[in-house]
Amino acid sequence: MFKRAKLCNRQGTSSSWSGFKVNAHVLQRVATSMLPFYRAVATSDRFAISWSRAVVTANLDLMKKLLASVAPRAARQGLGTNGIGYFVDFIFPKLVYTNGTTIPPGTVQFVFEPKVHQAIARAVLPLYRRLASDRTFACKLAIAIRRGNQRLVNTLVRSVVHTRALKAVHIEDEGTALSFKYPFAKFKYRNLLFRETFFGRRRRLRRRNGI
Repeated sequence: MFKRAKLCNRQGTSSSWSGFKVNAHVLQRVATSMLPFYRAVATSDRFAISWSRAVVTANLDLMKKLLASVAPRAARQGLGTNGIGYFVDFIFPKLVYTNGTTIPPGTVQFVFEPKVHQAIARAVLPLYRRLASDRTFACKLAIAIRRGNQRLVNTLVRSVVHTRALKAVHIEDEGTALSFKYPFAKFKYRNLLFRETFFGRRRRLRRRNGI
């Protein structure tokens, strides 16, 4: 038991990752903070429509206000948009970990369909709920990501995300990328958990902690 806990919390030492890698604590903090947001999107048409409107108009002030109304802990983090999706940045020592949903860049501009976002939110709610409440599950996922175990990451995610619209699960940027394609939607969407980079942050409008 001790060895398992130690492995779960162990940080990487590779200089390419700045000596810090994703662990259960990172995944659980992000999931706990974002869970109320996904619940609001999934259950409220009005909220989902308002959120999509704020995303496509790059209205960061409105996004911040909406996020704070349902998920205050997430609203205290960094927030960004590229006009086709959104990103919430969680700051850890030597690491920024990001959660968001977006249409793949280069596909279209200024589109973010509330109906699709709602469907994705309903699909991923069990994943974020499980990560937030089950440290063993979060630990297994973190270890699988660190080891590049694509098969195990796919198995863990699909054990709680049950929809035919989930077309692919990949390890990307020390995190997960879930690709969705719904029959009523023109574009693919991706729900992302990933380690942020400087270059990724430059490519979108951002608002950091009220600044």
